[in-house]
Order: sequence, then structure tokens, then C-alpha cells
Amino acid sequence: MYSYLNGTQYNAYNLVQTDTHLLADIQKAIHGEYSAIACYASLAEMAPAKDVKEKIVEIRQDEKRHFEEFSHIYTNLSGQSPDYTITEECPENYRAGIEFAFKDEQETVDFYLDIADRADDPYIKDRFRRAAADEQNHAVWFMFFISKLRNRDIEHRQIENFGAKGALGAAALTLPQMLTYALQDEYLAQARYENVLATFGDIRTFTQIKEAERRHIQALLPLFERYQVPLPQNIAQSFVSTPDSIKAAYQAGVQGEIENISMYDRFLAYNLPFDVRTVFQQVRNASVNHLAAFERGLARA
Repeated sequence: MYSYLNGTQYNAYNLVQTDTHLLADIQKAIHGEYSAIACYASLAEMAPAKDVKEKIVEIRQDEKRHFEEFSHIYTNLSGQSPDYTITEECPENYRAGIEFAFKDEQETVDFYLDIADRADDPYIKDRFRRAAADEQNHAVWFMFFISKLRNRDIEHRQIENFGAKGALGAAALTLPQMLTYALQDEYLAQARYENVLATFGDIRTFTQIKEAERRHIQALLPLFERYQVPLPQNIAQSFVSTPDSIKAAYQAGVQGEIENISMYDRFLAYNLPFDVRTVFQQVRNASVNHLAAFERGLARA
């Protein structure tokens, strides 16, 4: 029994007799590619962003190509079609899925290089070495996706301790903490609205409220000097993400103002110096007006 691969004639029967281990490994590689194709279809659907989804779809196309090439090699060597079985179940959530994919891709690199080293045929060597290079590239991408998630986790923990979220999550509050959280939240609102205006152009509601945030900051600053509280660093821009649409911008504005009002309500429940209470009450009342303006804009969007 003879087969043809890359223009060369082979006695497939003798190859199977003398190197059944190689053929078994090629079948194992086919199972792996078949499993990856199914898994990456699921991961693409769970991807948190369009660019991530597109890259996973691209990686899946590589796996389909490997699957077809390995199946063709197996059929030519054995004279039989390979089996197609999902040998490893893909995790059901995105984080576990990309961590699983990264580990699998790394292990597959070594596996494919081992097959290439043991194969006598130049075509088989070339296909598995090229596939190993692809898998290494895939592993780099999955590691990048993992690092993005870790960075997002760090940012999430930071934002939870910043501005209104930090104030609302604190077990107790001192006056310096209240002033710090208040200024941070006004910085955050200003940065958020500047981002919206830079993205979507001049929108009157956001322009007016951004100017109001500047006045809130100016009202808070003298209290820091009066009560000898160090000014916090303005890192608000690092927590701002660009909304997908004007509607999403209004939604974020509504949520931000709700949190801001809740923060000042908590502050005002404390026994505060008269000047601090006056500023907090004024800023809180302005935020109520901002909330109403954003709600009207959201209804129109």
C-alpha cells in the first residue's frame, strides 16, 4: 500500500509497523486541534472586547489549518481517516479558559517539536515545526490576554479605594479622608466628562457639568489648606474608559452622580465643621441637578 505526501511515495504499511508511536502521536495531535477549535469558538464568544474576539478567531483559524494538515498526513500514512474526539473540556468562563489555553499551547509546542524530531519525512517535519511556531505565538497572545485581566483586577481594586467608591466602602471616616475622597471623586467626574467631550465633540450637558466640576474642585481646595490635609495626587484619568456611545456616556454620568450624592449623604451624617458641611451640602445639591440633567439626556439618547 502506497501513499503520496508532498510529491513523494511512501510505503504506509511499513511505516505503521515500524513507528506506531509516531502515528499515535499524530492522532493525538488531531484530537488536540479538534478540541482547540471547539474551545476557541467558545472563548471568542466570551471575549470581553472586540479586538480580543478577533484575535481568538484568528488563532482558531490556525488550529483549523493544523487540524486539516495533520488529518491529511495521518490518512496518507495509515490509509485510514483519523478519529475526531474532544479530549479536554474547555472551561466555562473566560478567565479559566484563557489560562487553560495558555498552558495547553505551551505544552503543545514541545509535543509538536518532538514529533518533528522523530519524523523522517521532510514534509511532516516542516508541518509540525511550523505548527509549533504557531502554537508558541498563540501562547504569547493568551499570556497577553491574561496580563490584561490581571491589570484590570489591579485597576478595579484601585478604583474601589478611590473617590465615592472608596468613601462608601470605608468602615469609618475621618475628616481628612472625607476631603480626600471628595476631591478624588470630583477629579474623576471631571476626567470622565473631558473624555466624553474629546470623543463625541461638544455636548452641552457635559460641557456645563464639566465646568461645574471645576467649581466644585475650587470650593474643596481651601478646606485642605485650612485643615492641613495633604492634597491627593490626581490619578483620575487612569480610571476613565471611553464609552462606546453617547448613550453609554449618559449612563456612566447617571451612575457617577448617584455615587457622588451617596458619598456626600454619608459625609453629612457626621458631625462636621460648619464650613466643611456648607461646601459638602452645596456640592451635593449641585450633583442632584447634574443627575437630573444626565437622566434627561439618557432619555433622549
